Parts: sequence; structure tokens; C-alpha cells
Amino acid sequence: MSNKTAKLLSLLDGQPVIPVIKIADVKDAVPLARALARGGLPAIEITLRTDAALDSIRRVAAEVEEAVVGAGTILNARQFDEAAKAGSRFIVSPGLTREVIAAASGSDVPLLPGVITPGEIMAAAEAGLDFLKFFPAEQAGGAAFLKSLASPFGGIHFCPTGGIGANNAKDYLGLPNVICVGGSWVAPDEMVKAGDWAGIEALAREASKLRKK
Repeated sequence: MSNKTAKLLSLLDGQPVIPVIKIADVKDAVPLARALARGGLPAIEITLRTDAALDSIRRVAAEVEEAVVGAGTILNARQFDEAAKAGSRFIVSPGLTREVIAAASGSDVPLLPGVITPGEIMAAAEAGLDFLKFFPAEQAGGAAFLKSLASPFGGIHFCPTGGIGANNAKDYLGLPNVICVGGSWVAPDEMVKAGDWAGIEALAREASKLRKK
């Protein structure tokens, strides 16, 4: 296990589900992060898919001490640097490129890069990355495909994301090479827009019980 993998695992601290959230209005960032943390999911990934994303990361990093905020949908070195400066404690990318690997190698912020194919996994391993995001999980073959990777890639572990919800998360968490899963079902857009923090806290509490077997 690499030092950065160990650091990333310490940040996630055994959390079975990493909320993958999209924030359209920065005012929702702090109450959303607090609701998820109260429900037992303090580590969250705020995706850079909206104009409010970086400001949301800044707010959560500054105001929600109990949260471990990360940035997702990082596509290049510039975004990596912006997210790290905003206070992200971990970075998640949907794929793996030399530019993103280089940005991560020069930073103390650990990277969770996305992969699908054996070739991408081997490229990640060559770069010293042994904890990877399997994305998009369901569309790329699901739990059965990921299970088939356990034997040839014994030292590699995954956080599958994409198409995962309360109905199938256990299928992934039961695999020996899966550490956690990522999903947006714990913070649905309509509940965020409605400010239903109690409802989101309840969803997070249920998700936090999905421990690995």
C-alpha cells in the first residue's frame, strides 16, 4: 500500500459509502455537509459540475469541522490545483491521464483516479496508485466484472461509482477488492433543493450501516 493510499484510507476511515454530490447553490453546501456527517458519512465528494462547486468546497472546508471534503470530476491539472487550494482533502477523477497523475505526484492531496480496463489499472499501478475508482461501475460490467479483477490485480482496491444505489451497494461491498462505494442516492437533487436536511441525514444513516462483510 502506498503512503498516499494510506492517507486516503485514513480520511475515509472505514466509511462504506462516499456521497457524490452536485451543488447548484452554494448556500446548500454547509447544511448538506452537516446533514451527511450527522448521518455517519463525513467524507463527501463535491463534483466540479457546477459553478458553485469550488465555493461550496471552500465553505465546507472552513465551516464544517466534522466533514472531510473532497473534489470530484477533476479533469486536468488546473482543476486539481484549484480544488486543492479550495480546501479539498482528496481528489477524485473520472479517468486517468498523465497530466492528472503529474499534478497528484506534486501534491500532498491524495488522488482517487477512475479506471475501467486492465490496461488503465496497470498504468495506475505503475504510477504507484493502488486504490482506484471503478467508473462507471454498472455500465462497465458491474460487480461481476469487478470481482473478476480481484485475482489478476490482487494488490489493487476499488471504490466503484456510477449506477450504484441502496439496492445494489451490498453487491459491491461484498467483494474482496472493494473498500467503499460512491453514490448520489444519499443526497437526491430534489431533497437538496427542498432543504430536506433531516431526510438526507436519514438516508445517510441508512447508508452508513452498509458495512463490508
